[in-house]
Amino acid sequence: MISVVQNVAIDCADPYGLARFWSEVTGCPLHPDDVPRVTEAQVQLTEGPALHFNQVPEAKAGKNRIHLCLRPDTSREPEVERLLALGAALVSDRRNEDGSGWAVLADPEGNEFCVLRSTSDRAATDG
Repeated sequence: MISVVQNVAIDCADPYGLARFWSEVTGCPLHPDDVPRVTEAQVQLTEGPALHFNQVPEAKAGKNRIHLCLRPDTSREPEVERLLALGAALVSDRRNEDGSGWAVLADPEGNEFCVLRSTSDRAATDG
């Protein structure tokens, strides 16, 4: 017997607003029933579990115990710039001069996530 991950739940103050941000990040649509002022919203990822946003009364406190790691389909640097323009904030720059490492960003409600090197970035420096 096994269990299948249905979704990754993210607590937040504004489920619809945060789901719209992550919809832009991933290029995947929101659930068709999601509208402003809902208490739950969902981004339907092409593969894997959905991103499910739950409204909670308390603000985020402390560092995430679980976070998402993104591998862009383009180069990491332009993707970091695109995400910053969408409203993300740089939390910690773990990128190295040799191209290795990652960037730690936060979404508009402060949830941290990482942007890794793309497959082409890795091939260019590891090969």
